[in-house]
Amino acid sequence: MSLDDKVTPLRPKRPCPECGKPSARETYPFCSTRCKDIDLNRWLKGAYVISARDDEEEPDADEPK
Repeated sequence: MSLDDKVTPLRPKRPCPECGKPSARETYPFCSTRCKDIDLNRWLKGAYVISARDDEEEPDADEPK
């Protein structure tokens, strides 16, 4: 039995959100640096957006609540 057999992983292995391969410890939750960079590129391009409803109005900073 080696020392690695006694270590319990902190996180369970999950599939990579980009390609579905098992995740790697160094690039968690992704399987590789490539998949991590693909996800970062999507964030930087604005592909991940939380849309707001059109009927919502932003409160004015001058008005009391």
